[in-house]
Amino acid sequence: MSFSSSSPVVSLRDVAIYQDVNTVLSNVNFDIDKGEFVYLVGRTGSGKSSLLKTLYSDLPLLTGTAAIADFRLNKLPRKQIPYLRRKIGIIFQDFQLLFDRTVAENLAFVLKATGWKDKSKRKQRISEVLMRVGLDAAANKLPHQLSGGEQQRIVVARALLNEPVILLADEPTGNLDPIVADGIMKLFMEINNSGTAVLMATHNYDIINRYPQRVLKCESGKVLDSKVESFALTTGY
Repeated sequence: MSFSSSSPVVSLRDVAIYQDVNTVLSNVNFDIDKGEFVYLVGRTGSGKSSLLKTLYSDLPLLTGTAAIADFRLNKLPRKQIPYLRRKIGIIFQDFQLLFDRTVAENLAFVLKATGWKDKSKRKQRISEVLMRVGLDAAANKLPHQLSGGEQQRIVVARALLNEPVILLADEPTGNLDPIVADGIMKLFMEINNSGTAVLMATHNYDIINRYPQRVLKCESGKVLDSKVESFALTTGY
């Protein structure tokens, strides 16, 4: 599917988000444009992670209409899900690296799984993304030989392998100390400035203050949008 520059990267209309059989969010309507940076906030259990999981098709979309990276999520055939995930980069708080493989082998695993058959092209792409996150010297290290901040940079590199149109990040600085978290945020900003949209779930109020952007807030079963209405951002969320 071709991605047209004029259409939003993410578009939700009258969507309900479910967790098991419970509705956690209803009447969700928002767009994210190409190259936009958006924070996703809300208390634990407010639906942030479920919303992200719906966007990368880990949870089914049962109510409303939604599209991401030109894939319609309504009744998306299972065989289409891997193609959707090539267009989006997913960044988890808990890294999900394969700890018995080197950094390069972790990245090669993803490239092979997404159809990169040429070994020399895989090697070149791995080198490019590691350089992008400032860790080109770490290719032959095992994940446990890296700090938490370096591991998160590898996870960002992994998400960039297929040049996604959007990064979906779930608490990417949640386990990092403030200085390391700030370095990760600077990296996200660089990636965003080069044209990749970012939707980032976070509890980190300091980061939102330091790097102000549009905010979506999950609250009382709704998604509030700072582009549409003003609302308080307090450290209690």
